[in-house]
Amino acid sequence: MNRADLLARNGRLAIVRQPVRPVVPARGQPGSHSTFVPDVPEVFVAVLDDESILAFNGHVDLGTGIRTSLAQIVAEELDVPAERVRMILGSTAATPNQGPTIASATIQISAVPLRCAAAQARLALLELAAQRMDVAVERLTTSNGRVFLEDADATAGYSFGKLVENRRITAELDAQIKTKDPADYRLIGRSSRRVDVPAKATGQLTFVHDVRVPGMLHGRVVRPPYSGIDSGPFVGRSLISVDESSVADIPGLRAVVVVGDFVGVVAEREEFAARAARRLKVQWRDTPPLTSMDDIGQAISNAPATRRLLLEEGDVERVRGAAGTTTLSRTYVWPYQMHGSIGPSCAVADYREPGDGRITVWSGTQNPVSLRHDLAKLVGRSEADFDIERLEAAGCYGRNCADDVCGDALLLSRAAGQPVRVQLTRQDEHLWEPKGTGQVMEVTGTVTDGGELVGYDFSTRYPSNDAPLLALLLSGVQPAVSGVFEMGDRTAVSPYESPNRRFVCEDLASIVRASWLRGVSALPNSFAHDSFADECAALTGTDPLEYRIRHLKDDRAIDLLRAVAERAGWQARPKRIEKHGRLVRGRGIAYARYVHSRFPGFGAAWAAWIVDLVVDRLSGEIKVERVVIGQDTGTMINPDGVRHQIHGNVIQVLSRSLKERVRFSEGKTAARDWSSYPILTFAEVPAIDVVLMPRQGEPPMGAGESASVPGPAALANAIFDATGVRFFAPPYTPDAIRAGLDEAGRRYASNEEARTASS
Repeated sequence: MNRADLLARNGRLAIVRQPVRPVVPARGQPGSHSTFVPDVPEVFVAVLDDESILAFNGHVDLGTGIRTSLAQIVAEELDVPAERVRMILGSTAATPNQGPTIASATIQISAVPLRCAAAQARLALLELAAQRMDVAVERLTTSNGRVFLEDADATAGYSFGKLVENRRITAELDAQIKTKDPADYRLIGRSSRRVDVPAKATGQLTFVHDVRVPGMLHGRVVRPPYSGIDSGPFVGRSLISVDESSVADIPGLRAVVVVGDFVGVVAEREEFAARAARRLKVQWRDTPPLTSMDDIGQAISNAPATRRLLLEEGDVERVRGAAGTTTLSRTYVWPYQMHGSIGPSCAVADYREPGDGRITVWSGTQNPVSLRHDLAKLVGRSEADFDIERLEAAGCYGRNCADDVCGDALLLSRAAGQPVRVQLTRQDEHLWEPKGTGQVMEVTGTVTDGGELVGYDFSTRYPSNDAPLLALLLSGVQPAVSGVFEMGDRTAVSPYESPNRRFVCEDLASIVRASWLRGVSALPNSFAHDSFADECAALTGTDPLEYRIRHLKDDRAIDLLRAVAERAGWQARPKRIEKHGRLVRGRGIAYARYVHSRFPGFGAAWAAWIVDLVVDRLSGEIKVERVVIGQDTGTMINPDGVRHQIHGNVIQVLSRSLKERVRFSEGKTAARDWSSYPILTFAEVPAIDVVLMPRQGEPPMGAGESASVPGPAALANAIFDATGVRFFAPPYTPDAIRAGLDEAGRRYASNEEARTASS
């Protein structure tokens, strides 16, 4: 139900907010530049006379379970079972504009007005009942969708639906309204079954891939040869010719669409469209030489950048070389990685000419409002003409091709004059999805012989990650010029204290097409911080856990580390014990708090890992046996949901740390399938033991990304414990492990010993 229809309906109570001009992106940050303001108020909670309770949030559920948790928040304030609340998410026609679903912000930030709206609706219902019953509001209470006298039978009084019957009540959202005391919570903090799982388990859920509308045709795209590149004078200007006669004999072919470098086909059946895309003869100009990506660290380090000082305290140079100290300099390199969505992106677009109805796009986007702006720009229409209907899709935790395929479908639908469904191929997705960007971190630190960090100098280079809608660039509607954004800040400041410290971001334009991926720059930054901390501990004969606690001032961080250590059975290790044999065991620890946004930013949840693994020094294979992971999320709406989120974070970061790296050829993306971009398999998932800190009543911190952030360092530290060798650049593939051990002279290479060990 869209907002206008809902507000025009009799028999309802609605808590609304007047639309405001969209927030302008902060300086140096990517974002939509839309100025569109709807003319209909935004609805947060509605109670209907048919006893329905509707709640609206502009964010989307990426399989993370927020649909369930948000319903619990509303149900808690309304004193109804959670299953009574129907959540509507991410529909531009129905939900508030709360920006993209990023930064673990749905529960932490965007749920706040929803909580207030539910509390306000309950108060309004109490006041309606008080008028009907001619009693003071203070004598009334609510339960299970009814209002009744506190001392009376719960079946007495009035149902919510009865109270709004024949009424049209609209109240402006009061963000200062008193909400329920956490001590009185009955739903929040208790595990609740995910509302989306039954339909997914039985195949009844409609994913965006399943959408079918009357008159729908099928489209495919033919991409240019400069795979994964979205800036440069050749982008949108490389097409020489398209030979439509090469597909003239394909049955059901409706159109060959060419706009600049955008090329697509439309057919009556999907297999005909796929055949036409394969057979269409297209001639392209040669792509000019591109930046070599054979050495990612070198490519990023060589790129021009702007230095930006975040924080400086003391004098990091002064303490270097002081008596009783050691100064280390290290460079850490993070690879380009894919979102690696199992299902290639899909969308359906129904373009309508002015006066012929609304343009509707069914999408798996994380960013419905931003997407609406981009699509309106693509076809030169007003955002007021568009509805983006968001459905579940393959997970991405960042931005894959879910938005791009919407632009494809819209251009093809406009050309064909009918709704068009576009399904990308695996090759389309792998080659063209905006990658999680590579990153280079440089650390110079000074530590005393007693294990005190007295100087810490850190710089991080993070290529920009805006990734404009691909159809805008290929069609020439938007110039293919890379902006420079300030995105390296995330957890750029180490949590470990030092009297002399300096933190610098070096901002640079994109090198290849990139967008945010889970953890953004925080995950690589933390990898550097915590790997370096572990090296300092080993160098000075300090237990890795003790070293971290000694350099932390955050009591919640210390409590978390101790809780995880206790669960894991941590044994103090002032010095690494040399391991012998082919199979060597190691244990590593790491901690981080994800700090979002432009410095100084805001913190999400606290997380800590302890990893137990085995390294085969002959093959280089790593087997992760156990991960003990703790998280302090503040108030947890649904503890089971938080636990599931943590499991997902662990599995994804293990895959990213052990296997994932985008390969390039002549500066272009070369990975086309799962054989060239392997991911973690079911058999490789270790035992995962989750420690949830009891912080009910504290502000909720969000659980979408924080658990990922310490993972790569914990693995690197465990590999060091096993082998005595430090690794500074994931992924820790067998080839990388063998090369590192060879260089350090520690590889277990004796065939005789290998045979003895295996027997």
